[in-house]
Parts: sequence; structure tokens; C-alpha cells
Amino acid sequence: MNTRSSLLQSFAIQRRVLHALLLREIITRFGRKNLGVLWLIGEPMLFTLGVATLWTLSGLHAHSPIPIVAFAVTGYSSVLMWRNAANHCSSALEQNKPLLFHRNVQPIDVFLTRITVEIAGATCSFVLLSSLFMFVDWMPAPVDPLEVVLGWVMLAWFGAALALAVGAGTAFSDFVERLWHPTAYILFPLSGAAFMVEWMPPAAQSFVLLLPMVHGTEMVREGWFGNVVQTHHDASYMALCCLALSLLGLYLQWEASRRVEM
Repeated sequence: MNTRSSLLQSFAIQRRVLHALLLREIITRFGRKNLGVLWLIGEPMLFTLGVATLWTLSGLHAHSPIPIVAFAVTGYSSVLMWRNAANHCSSALEQNKPLLFHRNVQPIDVFLTRITVEIAGATCSFVLLSSLFMFVDWMPAPVDPLEVVLGWVMLAWFGAALALAVGAGTAFSDFVERLWHPTAYILFPLSGAAFMVEWMPPAAQSFVLLLPMVHGTEMVREGWFGNVVQTHHDASYMALCCLALSLLGLYLQWEASRRVEM
């Protein structure tokens, strides 16, 4: 009974810590800046409208069986899931070091807070943009909503695991943060956001399918567009990659909690 009470008390403390950090993160990030939380929707909307305009003016939309607005929304929203989470976790420990003076605040709490904010923001942006464009008939309804949700959950898992690994890695060396940002720029065009795997040569397909996020993006698009275009993905491969990255991230943050200089 004592063990159970102690466990429940620990969960209660952990819940209060995460709740407080979450409120602080939201207020700091969106409470006093420009459009505030609306920028979570404004950024992907501007990108989507820009891509749709360029494709329309160039005439490329006439050669694609996929509506360009839907293609841009599903692509860029998937990038937001993993890129923003890792970007904000890469500097999380340095920016929140004073909070670690509190006994109940640990590095993993800081990472979980930022991961939650980014994944929730990307998800809300995806849902609201999709609903808006479906309402104005710029985007079709998903053919298989369950597959869309499954692909989105896999992308969220990958984004959380990547963010944890990158964020914890910065506790060992500033080089990790400096290396991550150019790596993110390189991964963006390879992530499947701007192309379908089927459109690439066989040799290039084998290469891009080594990247876990490509499988998640293909799953989302297969669920949304159905058989309009051939997709290539392996959920089990992506799950194994996410599991390995999660274990690496947990180990690194455990080591980071011992290395952080107060």
C-alpha cells in the first residue's frame, strides 16, 4: 500500500511539473510574439499557397493526378512534425538550465514539454488546414482516414524520438546542435514532402526508403488519395527505426541528466 501511495504521489508530482512547464512554454513561445499561436497555422498555410501558386503558374498541376494543395498540405505538415520538434529540443537544455535547479524538474521533462507543443501544433495545423481546404473544395476528403491517422502517429513517434536524441545529444557537445541544423535542411528535400517515391528512379527509391519519415509520409498520402498513385512504405521498418531511435534518445537523456552543468 505504501509503495502504491508513493507511486501515485510521484505521478501527481510529475503531472504538475509537466503541466507547469507546458504552460510556461506556450506563454513564452506564443503569448507575446506577433500572431501568437496562430502562426502555427499561418506558416504552413503560406507555404501551401505558395507551392500551389507556383505549380499552377508553371502548369505542372495538369500533369499530376494529385491535387497540388492536398499534396502540399500532406507533405509540409509531415515535415513540421519532426523538424520543428528536433529544432526546438536542440537548444532546450541551455535555454532552460535555470529550471533544473528545481529538484523535481529533470531534462526529460523539458524535452517532453517541447515535443508535446510541437506535435500538438503540427497536428492542429494539419487538421485545420485540411478542414479549411476541404470546405472550399481545394482538397478531397481522405479515402482511408484510419491509415492517415496511423501514418500521422508514426510520424509523431519518429519526431519525438528524433527530438529526444538530438536534444540530449547537445548536452555532450555544442557540435550536435550545429550539425543538426544543416542536416535538417538536407533531409527536407529527401523526406518525401515534395515528391512521391513512385516518381523516382528505382535506385533513388531504394535510397530514400532508408529514411523512416518517407514511409510515414507515403502512408499518409496513401490513406488520403487511395490508389490515385502508387505508394511505397513499410510500417514495420519505420517502427523498428523509431524504436531504435527512442532507445537511443532515452539513453542519451539519462546520461545528459548526469552531465548538465548547473
